[in-house]
Amino acid sequence: MNDFKKINIIYSYDFQEIGNPKYKGWCIHLVCLEGAGSFVYNERLFHLVKGNVAVIAHSEAVRNIVATEDLNVEMIIAPMNVLVSQLPKNNPSIGGCIALFGNPILPLYTVESERFVDDIRHIRKRLDEEGNVFYNEMMGSLLLTMMYDLFNYQANMHDLADTTDRTSFVVKGFTDLLETGITKTQRDVSYFASQLHVSTKYLSSTIKRITGDNVTHLIDKYTIPMLVEYLRDDKMSFTQIADEMNFATLSYFSRYVTKHLGMSPKSYRISFSPKRNL
Repeated sequence: MNDFKKINIIYSYDFQEIGNPKYKGWCIHLVCLEGAGSFVYNERLFHLVKGNVAVIAHSEAVRNIVATEDLNVEMIIAPMNVLVSQLPKNNPSIGGCIALFGNPILPLYTVESERFVDDIRHIRKRLDEEGNVFYNEMMGSLLLTMMYDLFNYQANMHDLADTTDRTSFVVKGFTDLLETGITKTQRDVSYFASQLHVSTKYLSSTIKRITGDNVTHLIDKYTIPMLVEYLRDDKMSFTQIADEMNFATLSYFSRYVTKHLGMSPKSYRISFSPKRNL
């Protein structure tokens, strides 16, 4: 059997890791089991106490990390593209990202916090497993369970705050467009700006300020699940996928896949179906 590349996931107990610059482009899901901590995120101070979950998508925006001596945390750290690739089409992650950039702390009820701990410990338990040709699919399903539990906790907890009416209109309009599945064929920022009747500069700066992410990154977050679905369908050739998703050339399609999934279309298809190598 040929080796295949395992998806990269880190389990940590070190609170200081939330501000580690090497995790730029990764996402941290953390739960506080004992004690308390604080940190500055996006220029605002946040406090973490027992039962809280924190979701940090921009470690580079974290500073001034302080913890009590009895602080006990556990966290899952994974590349954002790995997490996004597990999500289905029309997923609820964009609205969640907006809320979490404004406030990354989720004050869960005890039962919710315990369920989240179960989620991440199931991931930890299987993290170093060897010889499982379906390792990536298994870990992906565990990550997806964790994320859906958080989406459920988040529902109706946060609204867009401290925004002008125009800002709210643009952000909601942008997310509404993304949720139509339009990124299957339309991925240029100029397209979204024209649909919202604003300049590309205004759209880019507004989305960056409210969500902490670039417009193109959020567009990609909706595109990647569709792309993954096609790549997992071995009845479709790469040329057919490129045409279906309106990539200008097959080489551009290949570069896009490699950039966002960390491997070529061919390698991804092989890694997703390791049973072929048996």
